[in-house]
Amino acid sequence: MRAPVVVVGASLAGLRAAEQLRAAGWDGPITLVGDESHPPYNRPPLSKAFLAGTASSASLTLRPRPSVADATWLLGTRAVRADLDRRTVDLVDGRTLPYRALVIATGTRPRRLTCPGPSAGRHTLRTLADARRLRAALAEPGARVVVVGAGFIGCEVAATVSALGAADVTVVDPLPLPLLGPLGESLATELRDRHERRGVRFALGRHVTGFAGRDRVTGVRLDDGGTLAADVVVESVGSLANTEWLAGNGLDLTDGVLTDAHLRVGGRPDVVAVGDVARFPGLRYDGVPRRVEHWSIPTDTAKHAARVLTAHLARADAEAGADTKAGTGADAEAGFGGELAPFAPLPTFWSDQHDFRLQSFGAPALGTADARVLYGEPGADVVVGYHREGRLVGVVALGGRAAVAAAARHRADLLQQSPTT
Repeated sequence: MRAPVVVVGASLAGLRAAEQLRAAGWDGPITLVGDESHPPYNRPPLSKAFLAGTASSASLTLRPRPSVADATWLLGTRAVRADLDRRTVDLVDGRTLPYRALVIATGTRPRRLTCPGPSAGRHTLRTLADARRLRAALAEPGARVVVVGAGFIGCEVAATVSALGAADVTVVDPLPLPLLGPLGESLATELRDRHERRGVRFALGRHVTGFAGRDRVTGVRLDDGGTLAADVVVESVGSLANTEWLAGNGLDLTDGVLTDAHLRVGGRPDVVAVGDVARFPGLRYDGVPRRVEHWSIPTDTAKHAARVLTAHLARADAEAGADTKAGTGADAEAGFGGELAPFAPLPTFWSDQHDFRLQSFGAPALGTADARVLYGEPGADVVVGYHREGRLVGVVALGGRAAVAAAARHRADLLQQSPTT
């Protein structure tokens, strides 16, 4: 029996990688390893519908395609070590999995604050278990909630908690505006104003220095000497890539797993990285390797990496004279029929907050110094275009359906631009 393709990480990126391996022609065994006990599920609703109690955990479950019905799932099992030379993955329960090829899909985990004070009453939001604990903590009406971090998750949680009837919701961030990095000053100001009109307060330009309370949190101490009363604290201060299990293999793990333009890792044709953990060159813009934590990236990376990986396996089997179906169909473009074009996705994200949506195409963070209104006006539905050296690099809509539709019309313009090579 052939050794399997082992996919370490059994969330969205891992599932899509397995499905895309089948679509690319790999008919051999696939084993998925995941540290959560749940089958793959959709994470975006955790900060919105699930936290609000309007979506069940069952509704979040992702249904695998029939093509991966024969895959082996090892859930509730964490990978602790990989030996890329020996082609093995060690699991926390002592088992060792040999692999034919490896897909790294271990994603990220929330960064935590290291300030002094009690830990009870402090929450993060990344997993279904996190969301269940936070939802239970918010069950008591009139809770005073402090959200640390004014990024996407922080703003979404603040909006959801405010709608649930919390007595007070305050968002703390060291930057002067929420989502300043990806939106720029003008749109970030409008976002803050919309939150404030719906009852959310902000403590901006402030750092957390500690937590008040003996057995559990009763307040959040700030660097200006003030303390915000809090029954529940949500820490949304960024993420850390889950790469510790790859240490010792000579890889660049500075921020995620560095890949080449085909998502291959460490110059090895039998190892690829997909999803949030992959730090790939941004060829559509400047070639700088970055991790991209958007919902579309797991599927985009999985499709490309699967075709590249299956092409390698097909070539290896052909050279060995093996009888295999790998490399047929869609994979031929990356295998015997010619080299697949480098990976250059168009990043896409959306964020539902209160009764409005943020919808983005491209990389607006690269063009915040030259942001221009393309449609509508601040205070209503608005679309902002972001330019770098005169070139449109991103578009963001803020508002309702009209704004989102207007932004979508610029997607083709962004896609038609030639990637940097």
